[in-house]
Amino acid sequence: MAKRRQSKILLDRGSELLEERIRFCDGRCRSNPIRNFSVDQICRAIQDFQKIHPVQSYIEFEWQKGVLDGRLVFIKRNARGGQEVYRDIVVSSQMSSHNNVLKLLGCCLEIPEGPAMVYEYPENRRLDRHIRDGSLPWGTRLKIAKEIANAVAYLHTAFPRPIIHRDIKPANIFLNQNYAAKLSDFSFAISIPEGESKVGDDLLVGTFGFLDPDYTMTNFVTEKTDVFSFGVLLLVLLTGRATLQGEIHLIEHVKVLVEQDRVHEAVEPMIRGNGGEAIDQQQLEASIELALRCTDDSGEDRPLMIEVAKEIQRIERSITAAP
Repeated sequence: MAKRRQSKILLDRGSELLEERIRFCDGRCRSNPIRNFSVDQICRAIQDFQKIHPVQSYIEFEWQKGVLDGRLVFIKRNARGGQEVYRDIVVSSQMSSHNNVLKLLGCCLEIPEGPAMVYEYPENRRLDRHIRDGSLPWGTRLKIAKEIANAVAYLHTAFPRPIIHRDIKPANIFLNQNYAAKLSDFSFAISIPEGESKVGDDLLVGTFGFLDPDYTMTNFVTEKTDVFSFGVLLLVLLTGRATLQGEIHLIEHVKVLVEQDRVHEAVEPMIRGNGGEAIDQQQLEASIELALRCTDDSGEDRPLMIEVAKEIQRIERSITAAP
């Protein structure tokens, strides 16, 4: 009886996943196969590390460590199914060839409460755990920014319909053993129709502090929606500060320091003194200036993500070339 139920769940969710794949990609998804793992495989993988338990209904998902086919994996267990979960699977599979996206290895559609997604294991876990403790040197922070900029630019330009992430933030970025950045969670992703520069969506999604004001006021999503969120990420990553400084946003806090020629004070002392690594003033100013352009109130005045990626690469090269 249980196997019959699992077979029905697999069939129903497989159909829903296929529908989302066709709808989201307009029938032109890249033919990246999505491996299906059984419930038994997922349970055995997780039980090597911890007791298996249902995902609580009050959370959207949880991450668990496991072993599959002799390799460490990271398993995202969703509390329910639905379009956002299937979209995450579809876009993750399309992006898995990119070095700076958390690689999707497969999924399990048979778990009653919701599908599970199996990823490569990021040894250094989430970026948000490292930002404020001073453990990441300046050069590593800039490298992470460059890698995420490359991933988002690829998302915007590599497909017939540009894909907008809509939730770029430190909690959606993982780091592998070499501190290479891996973008994840495409559940809020949306594609812009060919020939168009924006797409409307009545459902406002994203994370407070990283939301594009143009998007919140108009409900239109553009490539500049991600540019704004990336700009906030860049400020948080390079300064080590939270998005709110007292009662004002980090953007306004940094603007005041720039106007007063005190930009060096934007960076947390723990980062400035990490490992004795000096931060060149010109490099700091160039990075902050780019972040402020990305977070301009007007989307039209923000650079494209491909331009942002090139500029960060130029800044990073100037660091590595410095005597």
